[in-house]
Amino acid sequence: MIGDNSMVWPVSVPDGESPCGTVKIDTFTVSEEDARFHNIRARGRGSISPGTYKRLRIDGETVMSNTPMEIRTNRQGFFKAKGRVLINGLGLGMLVEKMLTKPDVEHITVIEKNPAVIALVGPVFEGNDRVTIIEADAFEYQPPKGEKFDLVWHDIWTFIVSDNLPGMHKLHRKYGRRAELQMSWAREECELNR
Repeated sequence: MIGDNSMVWPVSVPDGESPCGTVKIDTFTVSEEDARFHNIRARGRGSISPGTYKRLRIDGETVMSNTPMEIRTNRQGFFKAKGRVLINGLGLGMLVEKMLTKPDVEHITVIEKNPAVIALVGPVFEGNDRVTIIEADAFEYQPPKGEKFDLVWHDIWTFIVSDNLPGMHKLHRKYGRRAELQMSWAREECELNR
């Protein structure tokens, strides 16, 4: 397992970089001093523990990691996952990997629009009959007629800001009749930031 914090979920994807260099997955370490500095500045809005983690960067910007904050904001999706699941946004594949530990999760369909992310993360799930990764935009993808999901998890945003809410509402309307339950990454925190 990566990280020395019990809140860290493992990430099997290896470090790597897309041929054009715009997408990169790497391992990074947070020292005690760095964690202390971050936690003072965060003022309770997302602490981090010293440890070794993975992150996904696009155009130099970190869009996902397996730090405790990311785990906390994805836990609800993990706990509610059962049956057929649709996830909008692949990221590091961390949530997919964790959901696969649950025997009652029958199948996970992942919608990811960035082909470089799929190229770097997708191979971890090759040969797994319980996972299908589709290159598409969450707002444009149309599941096959009649397909329904027990859970639809929307996780296509980089930051926890209220600007995400209109997109969340749009996706919830789009998948409303296809989902027993829908949830969006960090939605409660976004609503608090209004």
